[in-house]
Amino acid sequence: MNYLLKKAAYVKGLADGLDINEKSNEGRILLELVDLIDVIAEMMADTIEAQMDLEEYVDLLDEDLSELEDEVYDFDDDDDYMFDDFDDFDDCYFDDLDECCDEGGCECGIMVEEE
Repeated sequence: MNYLLKKAAYVKGLADGLDINEKSNEGRILLELVDLIDVIAEMMADTIEAQMDLEEYVDLLDEDLSELEDEVYDFDDDDDYMFDDFDDFDDCYFDDLDECCDEGGCECGIMVEEE
């Protein structure tokens, strides 16, 4: 970042030391190019600084998201829950209603009416 600014200042100093005639076409073009180099170097320095700020911000967001994921999706205490209790409704599948159900109802408690 400093390298670009130093180089642009060096080129500008060289152009000033040459006593370029601003009234000639070549002199105007050359001085405008030197000014353009200076502007580009400053813009690059600003862009690099903004990128570094964004990288720092993204790293902070990543850390915060990681902490949130650990809090929300923390499965360290999975042993405290009995997941077998959640399979009460897998005894009778809707595809198999003909096999396990009749007009009065199913073994699993679902009432079925035939059309």
